[in-house]
Amino acid sequence: MDTAELQRTLNESIQANVVHHGYTTYMRDYEVVINVWKGPHNPSTYLRYLFRYFVEARCETFLSTGTWRKSLDDRLLDSETAIGLDGYVWGAHHHELYGAELRLKSEAALRWAKTVGIDFHEVHIEANAHDLTLLFSDLEVSEMPVGYAPFLAE
Repeated sequence: MDTAELQRTLNESIQANVVHHGYTTYMRDYEVVINVWKGPHNPSTYLRYLFRYFVEARCETFLSTGTWRKSLDDRLLDSETAIGLDGYVWGAHHHELYGAELRLKSEAALRWAKTVGIDFHEVHIEANAHDLTLLFSDLEVSEMPVGYAPFLAE
């Protein structure tokens, strides 16, 4: 996939929530599943971004240290038990997607491309609780059924 097409694909979803990210069950590729909201009169769509030939992931918190300090209570892991507590509610089961940026001059992607012999890309995905940086060679996007459970797929 060329970089222009890749950037267009990453920019398509505006109002979306990340509902899952992690390695596929066969552990070579990485997936990011998002729920795209198309307005009150349309059903949500679940899209699976499959980052193929995946070689590196970096997941960092986007939350401040103060928010983390207030968010250690395990009751925040469930939205029902988190009612009235001060802190980040982990049990929301999604992260708001702020955007995805293709990093065109990535030294790591160039190093992998030179070593393996195929193109590699670096993308930065920003959500309200996590920043993801992924190194991969190809991207496939497909619509998933409601209730898709990545750990049961493949």
